[in-house]
Amino acid sequence: MTRDHDELSARESGDLGRASPSERSAPDPIPVRASRRTFLASAGFSLGSAALASLLGPDARPEVGIAGRGPASGAGATVDRTGPQRPPHFPPRAKRVIYLHMAGSPPQQDLFDYKPKLNELDGKPCPEELIAKERFAFIKGRPNILGSPYAFARHGASGAYVSSLLPHTARIVDDLTIVRSLHTDQFNHAPAELFLHTGGNRPGRPAAGAWVTYGLGTENRDLPAFVVLNSGGKNPSAGKSVWGSGFLPSEYQGCQCRSQGDPVLFAGDPPGVGREARRRTLDLTAELNRAAFAKQGDPEIEARIAQYELAFRMQASVPGTFDLGSETPETLALYGADPARSSFARNCLLARRLVERGVRFVQLFDHGWDVHGTSPGDDIITQLKTKCAETDRPAAALILDLKRRGLLEDTLVVWSGEFGRTPMNEARDGSKYLGRDHHPHAFTIWMAGGGMKRGFVYGETDELGYRIVKQPVHVHDLQATMLHLLGLDHERLTYRFQGRDFRLTDVAGRVVKDLLA
Repeated sequence: MTRDHDELSARESGDLGRASPSERSAPDPIPVRASRRTFLASAGFSLGSAALASLLGPDARPEVGIAGRGPASGAGATVDRTGPQRPPHFPPRAKRVIYLHMAGSPPQQDLFDYKPKLNELDGKPCPEELIAKERFAFIKGRPNILGSPYAFARHGASGAYVSSLLPHTARIVDDLTIVRSLHTDQFNHAPAELFLHTGGNRPGRPAAGAWVTYGLGTENRDLPAFVVLNSGGKNPSAGKSVWGSGFLPSEYQGCQCRSQGDPVLFAGDPPGVGREARRRTLDLTAELNRAAFAKQGDPEIEARIAQYELAFRMQASVPGTFDLGSETPETLALYGADPARSSFARNCLLARRLVERGVRFVQLFDHGWDVHGTSPGDDIITQLKTKCAETDRPAAALILDLKRRGLLEDTLVVWSGEFGRTPMNEARDGSKYLGRDHHPHAFTIWMAGGGMKRGFVYGETDELGYRIVKQPVHVHDLQATMLHLLGLDHERLTYRFQGRDFRLTDVAGRVVKDLLA
């Protein structure tokens, strides 16, 4: 009778059979009144751990640390982990990040990496030595070189080449660091998106925004520290794992907000329920959850308490944040944003509003950049031109707006895809439309603000844009550099899980100090 009652209580509270990160890495004693499933899970792990500990000695017990600063709290206490800011490892250059991800990956040869040789060889067979032993997502046989149909010109004091497709970006090049030598280990969308944002090519690892929030906390307890906004009509190919918390406690995951209508569904109080009644309900729920935590020691119970409290505070803070009614007509025109329509432009403006209210990490995904050339809907003549027209003005406006408000100095803005595109025409199944296949060996990104050099071009590819010949930057290097600008040492920002310390950069990565102002 007691056993069944306890199991039912655990099931109703949502705690039955849940294994938290710290339980897996640092097992606590089995609760006295544990359910059968909890007992068996804990007992099995504890017996194995005891045997291993006897072999490794008294120092073998792992501990969970925050930002490399020591163990987490014990099972008998609750911690407000989304609360006050945590000190960085060293003085930061940036306090927050806005990441603009062009999902599908723009073709660098048509936007930033000017290659006259491609136009000279346009339509001719690709050199055999270039593609020997190469794997492509869709290209078969010996493809033809594809020149860019767009004009390039030098802009700004830096003389950076920018395509005619990006006239607004061309005007801000002296605020940008353009990196033409990024490379990745992945050449398909989902693994490459995961690799870029989580440091691994499979689901289950924390996103960069989750790591940053875990390491630094939040500047505004009334809003999520990590917010995600989508445009283009789809989620990323890798799904929501690219803003997940992985094995970190779940309050660090990104909060996906809608840019039109209610930003967060079901956040309002039910009809007839006032704020005082809701407060009493939350207080009672928190009391029950704390009792469950004292018995089971599952950090996900702490996460649930924190998330309930944040949701309560968001009911008051979110509507005003997402209401563009206070923006001037000049600002709306700068971004090209229609307050009544969901768009990348609206999301860029919302990103500025979020960071000026203390949101730590804002992730924008814009879809439709996968220009294979199988139809006008994915070619470099029609679709690429459409995507550039949708995103060029608002991305440049974001930099200008942050700058004039004094926010660019300590806000890091990053623009990228997940990999590059080939200098050859894909011509899938004999398609007559022009497009480029996936390419992991080289792609271009830009970065601005937050300690980056201004008006700076870094890295170089060969005359066809196929391989990097100067100053390569790996994806893990990009991640390490971003964390460094935020005052975090990528080798010290760790979390112990399944017996080892994990970090965003896995076992690699270096800070590219040449990019820093």
